[in-house]
Amino acid sequence: MPLDTKSVASHLATEVSITKLGSFLRKTKIDELPQLINVLKGEMSLVGPRPNLFNQEDLIREREAKGVYKVLPGITGLAQVQNIDMSTPVLLADTDRKMIETLTLPLYFKYIIMTVAGSGTGDAVK
Repeated sequence: MPLDTKSVASHLATEVSITKLGSFLRKTKIDELPQLINVLKGEMSLVGPRPNLFNQEDLIREREAKGVYKVLPGITGLAQVQNIDMSTPVLLADTDRKMIETLTLPLYFKYIIMTVAGSGTGDAVK
């Protein structure tokens, strides 16, 4: 993104704010690789609720009410493979809660494989 791009959630970003390189990085999910450092540091998990922005107040409120913040955030999860983005805070928080309650080791790896295989666009630019 150009330096003067407004800091907004991905679903609110416009196509003009994404450079060609940025578009390639997002489509190939290479832009997620730096988050692996956070996984190695124990601050994130590969699978878990995607971190939200500080100003997504409706989502924060919904996630707090549903206890979503009791687990580590993740790079991918059920919401991402089901194409649920942060523009629907109630649905996203409900899906995060469902994932937390039903997550098993096989599902953990299923979400990773689905993400790598290109299932779901998560917070795709509109």
